[in-house]
Amino acid sequence: MKPMLWNVQRSKQLCMVMMAGLWALGLTGTLASAASKDSFRVGVLDPQTVIEQSKSGSRALAGLKEHAQARETVMKNDQKELEALQEDLKASQDTLSAEEQKRKQERFAQKYQEWQKRGQEFQAELGQKQKELVQEYMQKIEEATSIVAKRHGFDIVIDKGSESTLKIVLYQRDGLDLTNEVVKEFNKRYK
Repeated sequence: MKPMLWNVQRSKQLCMVMMAGLWALGLTGTLASAASKDSFRVGVLDPQTVIEQSKSGSRALAGLKEHAQARETVMKNDQKELEALQEDLKASQDTLSAEEQKRKQERFAQKYQEWQKRGQEFQAELGQKQKELVQEYMQKIEEATSIVAKRHGFDIVIDKGSESTLKIVLYQRDGLDLTNEVVKEFNKRYK
């Protein structure tokens, strides 16, 4: 009796696998027929290029870069101060008492820790600003892309990635890259 139960269960499993296979073939056939009728058009887009080449995007990137450079200047000035403290500590090593030497070392250690903490805070702040910029611009890019895609009859637009991020699209036929069109639309909408 057990072998029969196993056979019934096994038959049900095989039936389910066959049904799933037939469903997958039907879905594939549907997509293939839609694509062969030219009714299903896929476009590609490089959002990074849209941000870099659009007027407002390039201004925003320049502002972010300026912010980062200002923070970097602060860090470099603090680093110079630390280097001067370290030199002073080395130079006065033979002339100071052990207690004074210890105080200077503690002061240097405290300044160094503050410098490291400030660097981490600046990095976190810059990362947050960059994240906010990308979120804001991706929403705008999606709106401009939607307009361009509808205008040209594209059903779907895929982020093709780039060499600096992750290259998603390995091949595309000419005429499917909407990046330049989206940059133009973006510049019209967001000055």
